[in-house]
Amino acid sequence: MKFIHTSDLHLGVRPDAGPEYTKRRPEEIWETFKSILDRCEDEQIDLLLISGDVFHRQPLLRELKELNAMFAGLSHTKVVFTAGNHDYLKPNSMYRNFKWAGNVVPLLEGRLLKVEFPEFRTAVSGFSYLDRELQGGIRVEWKCVRSMENEILLLHGGDEKHLSFKRAEVDLLGYDYTALGHIHKPDPEITGKCRYSGSPEPTDPNDTGKHGYVIGTAENGVVETEFVPAAKREYIHLDIPVDENMTGRLLLDTLREKIEENGVENMYRFTLKGLRDPDIRFDTVNMDAGGGVVDIRDMTTPAYDYEKLCASNGQNLLGRFIQSFLEQEEESRGEVEQMALYEGVQAILETRKE
Repeated sequence: MKFIHTSDLHLGVRPDAGPEYTKRRPEEIWETFKSILDRCEDEQIDLLLISGDVFHRQPLLRELKELNAMFAGLSHTKVVFTAGNHDYLKPNSMYRNFKWAGNVVPLLEGRLLKVEFPEFRTAVSGFSYLDRELQGGIRVEWKCVRSMENEILLLHGGDEKHLSFKRAEVDLLGYDYTALGHIHKPDPEITGKCRYSGSPEPTDPNDTGKHGYVIGTAENGVVETEFVPAAKREYIHLDIPVDENMTGRLLLDTLREKIEENGVENMYRFTLKGLRDPDIRFDTVNMDAGGGVVDIRDMTTPAYDYEKLCASNGQNLLGRFIQSFLEQEEESRGEVEQMALYEGVQAILETRKE
């Protein structure tokens, strides 16, 4: 039996992807999912398993119709999915009364449901969220009751507010494979008998690394899986070292070089670190380094010559403030003290300018 396992599609999400890519990202997320369906059709995959959060929020009726039409276009593949914490089953959810194509089996109840596919010698179990959160852990009533050669569980969760569990607990349920959802970062390999596929596309600037889906086979209860990269873009976080020679234009050139090195198609969060010339200010808001820059965080501090400032300011407020720090043992001045010194000097100097 051949299957594809995915989760956390978050269709309908509008993630921040920089000035050039943000507008097109919602459609790209649909397109990547379409590429998964294309593979299902091309390779006649038996089962497509989606472990929750098909949509980023409550789905609209027109969105369900779009999705259903895509599923209906599969000539062989059967689709099984659950609702997660984002698209959970509200009392008035459009999920509840929607009529799906004949090859689609949604497991849309808060209790464990099971569907059998005798033609694939496989059974799939799972349940949906009824609220944004699901407290507690693994339930004994979810234990596998074997009826097919291959038994698979769809499970969405894995953190404190969304079904907290340890993987060993999941394995003890007795399924041959547990298709995990909720965590967007994919597992590099199968752990025990369960695996997170991760989201096919990153949907948040903190979703760094590769994204895609899992393809696998199951035969006589033995499961083999492989991660397949699929995302059109990737979020990349980079620290940019800064020294006293760095100017605004040099920084802009540096950022553009980093984008060229790591891929112009990707989305970036840059963090500036180090000591800068006190006379230099980086205009990170208006710095046009490229269309995929989500934000630039300036964590630099001015490279003040504190002894020189102290000597030239005698017994005035600035001089006395710096002197109080310089009198401390250097090894006793930690990061907090250094930041307090910098912030204080900066504030006094800014007051003088006013």
